[in-house]
Amino acid sequence: MKNKFDFQPKLISALKNYSKEKFMTDLMAGIIVGIVALPLAIAFGIASGVSPEKGLITAIIGGFIVSLLGGCNVQIGGPTGAFIVIVYGIIQNFGIEGLAIATVVAGIILVIMGALKLGTVIKFIPYPIVVGFTSGIALTIFTTQMKDLFGLTMDKVPADFISKWIAYFEHFDTVNLWSLLIGFASIVIIAVTPKFSKRIPGSLIAIILMTVVVYVMRYHLGITGIETIGDRFTINASLPGPEPINFNMETINLLLPAAFTIAMLGAIESLLSATVADGVTGDKHNSNTELIAQGAANIIVPIFGGIPVTGAIARTMTNINNGGRTPVAGVIHAIVLLLILLFLGPLTKHIPMACLAGVLIIVSYNMSEWRTFRSLMKNPKSDVSVLLVTFFLTVIFDLTIAIEVGLLIAMFLFMKRVAETTHV
Repeated sequence: MKNKFDFQPKLISALKNYSKEKFMTDLMAGIIVGIVALPLAIAFGIASGVSPEKGLITAIIGGFIVSLLGGCNVQIGGPTGAFIVIVYGIIQNFGIEGLAIATVVAGIILVIMGALKLGTVIKFIPYPIVVGFTSGIALTIFTTQMKDLFGLTMDKVPADFISKWIAYFEHFDTVNLWSLLIGFASIVIIAVTPKFSKRIPGSLIAIILMTVVVYVMRYHLGITGIETIGDRFTINASLPGPEPINFNMETINLLLPAAFTIAMLGAIESLLSATVADGVTGDKHNSNTELIAQGAANIIVPIFGGIPVTGAIARTMTNINNGGRTPVAGVIHAIVLLLILLFLGPLTKHIPMACLAGVLIIVSYNMSEWRTFRSLMKNPKSDVSVLLVTFFLTVIFDLTIAIEVGLLIAMFLFMKRVAETTHV
């Protein structure tokens, strides 16, 4: 009889014939991924509109649960760039409480999708739609970083794309040249590091170097005006206790579209990451188990004040490239981040905001898939129109509308293909 409920965490099968050699390679990979995840977790937290330690807490608890319960041996979970836009929007409109409700509801949707074995269905979403989303999100992330990169003095940055650029040009006379210099230096360091070092991430080198430079400039050369994390946030270097979330039907109804968007994005990105990982390791992930794990992570993380979790392609690839082959590496990555938060947390307040902007600009460049975008423009007209519709909806309106319309288009295209190939 076939198993009705498809939930088989890879950790259980990985530990059956686990050896000291495997542990040593997982340990090395876990430590490196933890170090790589550090600047990204802080940057994604701040860009999403929460404090930096919330990004770290998401990577610690979310990463731990995804590795513990997941259906992919090498998947690394945590906050990702894809969620920045939607999380920021929810916090603007409904506050942190609203974000917690939306994330838990998204987690429940993901668990239901996994339980109903819908993991395989996600793979049928047309490629132009996925590229349209990711390129749109990349452009939006790039746009959100202009204030910090140029050190602009602005009270409130508008939420939508066009208004943002208008506001930037209006405040362009407030550019801080020191911030701009720090930002550009960070981008250059991150871009050239891979030529010299494959293991140590450029983002970490940039953050350490620029933090030291800005510290010396501030406290020894008297150059002020370069904003750091500590100027904007107070860092709480400890794991918070669980906080109750107050659910009410009215808020859930308002937040359902956003929760659906988080769930769909999480499902698409996690399964895409797992599929890419399979291609490299020759392994085979279980998509339904992966969805249930992602759902569980998104249900638990908000209780500790975290933001949405999903599988992260860049960190998963770093894990594979450094020898990680079982979920133990992912668990170690979470422990490394926890130790960094507890013992080095207070030092993060010295990190310059312009440097984090540089990190996120490189993230958005890597995410933009502009080469793929360009090659898809040579495809049939239907593919091009789908690509451009999802891209412009993501950039100009918001992700919720883009995902809903994108999925509708996907269904129509599927029906059209079925109609073309079926003769009654």
